[in-house]
Amino acid sequence: MASAPPAADRVYMHVKQAVLDRRYEGGTLLTEGELAQAVGVSRTPVREALLKLEMEGLLKLYPKKGALVLAVSAQEIADVVETRLLVEEFAVRRAVPPAPGLVERLEELLEEQKRRAEAGDLAEVAATDRAFHAEIVQHAGNQILARLYDQLRDRQLRMGVAVMQSQPDRIAKNIVEHAEILERIKSGDVEGAAGCVRQHLSWVKVLVRGEAR
Repeated sequence: MASAPPAADRVYMHVKQAVLDRRYEGGTLLTEGELAQAVGVSRTPVREALLKLEMEGLLKLYPKKGALVLAVSAQEIADVVETRLLVEEFAVRRAVPPAPGLVERLEELLEEQKRRAEAGDLAEVAATDRAFHAEIVQHAGNQILARLYDQLRDRQLRMGVAVMQSQPDRIAKNIVEHAEILERIKSGDVEGAAGCVRQHLSWVKVLVRGEAR
């Protein structure tokens, strides 16, 4: 029988998942006492977990008050999108023609995203959306680039849920655009695939400016 994770790890995962799912939204003040009670631990592992989450940029600690969940800023979104464009356009060019298994895996993720969307599970839709893009990056054959991209994971998930809450019509559009990227990869159309990735990510820049597409 596997032993339970350490108390600080349990608090860390509880808070981090709630922040990424936006159950703890930006601007929420979390207290050590409330978190200790929610997870069923003492305050000492809560402090340890909150310090780790502050280092990851998800919280800001205020002594004797608690931890403030940091909101996703327009600048952070813009920086992430800019980085994603650089990595993903390069990656999709390297992923065409597709390596064995890539097309099948992308098809599976696309179907999973459709199922999650129908169920209304925004956190899982965001996770599957992110996994679709990450799969392409992994197949580009550059492990340094893949590790760089993986560092964006938490920010991508949190932003994905935030965008779907504010722009629910984007869920269906994302699925359509993923299908277009997949078709270009399957047909061996390098420039077409790169163009689809650019178009797919460009709508986030539009949202940052407060417009809809």
